[in-house]
Order: sequence, then structure tokens, then C-alpha cells
Amino acid sequence: MEKKVALRLALVLMASYVAYATDPTQLQDFCVGINNPIDGVFVNGLFCKNPIQATPNDFLFKRLNIPGNTNNKQGSNVTLVSAANLPGLNTLGISLARIDFAPYGLIPPHTHPRATEIFTVLEGTLYVGFVTSNLPNGKNQLFSVVLNPGDVFVFPQGLIHFQFNIGKTPAVAIASLSSQNPGVITIANAVFGSTPPISIDVLTKAFQVDKNVIQYLEAQFSSGNNY
Repeated sequence: MEKKVALRLALVLMASYVAYATDPTQLQDFCVGINNPIDGVFVNGLFCKNPIQATPNDFLFKRLNIPGNTNNKQGSNVTLVSAANLPGLNTLGISLARIDFAPYGLIPPHTHPRATEIFTVLEGTLYVGFVTSNLPNGKNQLFSVVLNPGDVFVFPQGLIHFQFNIGKTPAVAIASLSSQNPGVITIANAVFGSTPPISIDVLTKAFQVDKNVIQYLEAQFSSGNNY
């Protein structure tokens, strides 16, 4: 009996070790190692202020009630509240965004590589959805709904998702994200507007279209001409 108890205890301790012996989640796409700390200018997060010198303003962000400018191609605007403009968020693992939509405005398909997003509609009617990674049947399933004021929808971390105002009036939503630096990859911009551009041979084969189509799409998302 004592041997069984000891064995179970050992297994629990091993599981606990495995659970805690992991690296912290990255807060950027990559962090190239260097040998000389003097040359280092980035850390995984931000440098910390001496807590004795902290003030209430370090934990305060104002003006989120002000609508963002939606006068652009997509008809939308994101006002992000992160550790960059609310220093007290540093290391807390969360951020927030106000999203404004003009009538028929769109947040185009994109992903957040480091965060799950909880999306709450305050005004307007939005069609939203996300697409799964490859399922066992080889397909990518779309989960989409129409949201009204007070509705909440979640977009799992890393999955492609979108939000579209299907109403004739402006819409407003709040997005909560599970990282102080969630990152964003807008699919069309990344594929057709990268610097330097992806080889046209790669894109024509990947999308199974003529080169003229790819060149047209690249012209829409070239530097200075994207969202």
C-alpha cells in the first residue's frame, strides 16, 4: 500500500514539474539571441519601472469613448489599448481594443498569433466568423453568426477571423485579447503586400490563377496602398 502511495506521489510531482518547466509565452514574433547585452534593445515585454515610482496614471487610459476615423478603404478603425499606451498592463497578459465601423465597414480576415479575442458588440449589427485549422476531414470549417448589441463572440487564438458591419448605421465593438501584445496578421496584406514580395510563381501555383490576377492583387496591397 505504501509503495502505491509513494508511486502516485512521484507521478504527481513529475506532472507538476512538467507543468511548470516551460518557457514563457513570447510577446513578439521572434527574439534573436546576442552575446553582448550592450547591443540588446528588446526584451520579451517592456522594462519595468521601479514600483516605488509608479503612479495612478500608469494604470489609466483615457479617450476610449472617442470614435476612431473610419474614412479608409475598409471603413473601420481599431483603437488598441496595450502596454505601449497603458504601461500598467505590462506583464499582465491582456489588452483591449475599441473597433469602429462605418456602414458596411469591415475588419478583413486576420489572425492574432498570440491571443484569443473576446468580442462584444456595443452598437450596430455585425456579421462575424472564424475558420478552423485543417480538420481530420481535410476541410476548414467556418463558424459565423450575426451579432447585435450586447452579444459576445470568441475568436480562438491564431485562427483567421473577420468582422463586417451589415447595417446602414455605424457600429462599435470592444475586443478583449489575452496578450499584452497579441500581434495581427491581415491575410491579404501579408500575402500580397509583403516586403520583399512573395515570388509570383509561388502565388500563382498556390492560388491556381493567372499571373495577371496576382499582379493585380499585389497592386492593391503594395506598400502605401494597403489598409
